[in-house]
Amino acid sequence: MSHPLLPVVIELVRAAGVATLPYWRADVAVVEKADASPVTAADLAAHQVLADGLCALDAQIPVLSEEDSEIPLSERANWTRWWLVDPLDGTKEFIAGSEEFTVNVALIEAGRVVFGVVGQPTTGRCYYGGAKLGAWCADAQGQEQAIRVRAEPVSGFTVVASRRHSSPAQESLLAGLSRHFGAIELANIGSSLKFCLLAEGDADCYPRLAPTSQWDTAAAQGVLEGAGGEVLDIDGAPLTYAARESYLNPSFLALPAKASWRGELLRLARERA
Repeated sequence: MSHPLLPVVIELVRAAGVATLPYWRADVAVVEKADASPVTAADLAAHQVLADGLCALDAQIPVLSEEDSEIPLSERANWTRWWLVDPLDGTKEFIAGSEEFTVNVALIEAGRVVFGVVGQPTTGRCYYGGAKLGAWCADAQGQEQAIRVRAEPVSGFTVVASRRHSSPAQESLLAGLSRHFGAIELANIGSSLKFCLLAEGDADCYPRLAPTSQWDTAAAQGVLEGAGGEVLDIDGAPLTYAARESYLNPSFLALPAKASWRGELLRLARERA
């Protein structure tokens, strides 16, 4: 099954990724935003490609981008369908010269992800999917392969972690997982690629008890849900994107939807929240 808007969005994400590359490893200037997060010319170039392209695709669907998010709640509360965009996720990775940055676009309806597209500009790889669509990874030539989570660990229990963002609660959760599952393997990777690693069946869970914003997660959540995964808050409810004053997400857990250890993971996370 596909969605009529998905093929065009995949091409837009690829084009936005290409727009970032002239600035990569090029001593790009960095500006600090009001929240102390960095922004570069690459973020803004990708934003422009996506904002223009999505508006041309359907001007009736509003765009909420990290680089254009000063939209009052009174306006957003009336939206029933919108694009949620992170033009360059992993800006710190980008500045450091790492390949682990992505371009992210999700279509949201009534607060839920319909589909998401995650592009990795340096490799040309693109992930896309949605809960009712399935999930795929396509290479730079467009050759696609269906992807699927693994319901149970293959050898060791592999937890996806962030290279740069953690918290005492998250470190405590990792310790609790180790006590329950035995020695765990950590897969450290940047940006929304953390979700994609899980969606491809190369890891078992991605717990996040540290801050994220809506645009950091929505597109990759779509990919993961299409691959048979889910993203839950620590009470076990799906992570949603209904309009609210703050763009910050609650703590969440990304995992295979049919994992036998789902309840234990939720219990450990609640104890540390």
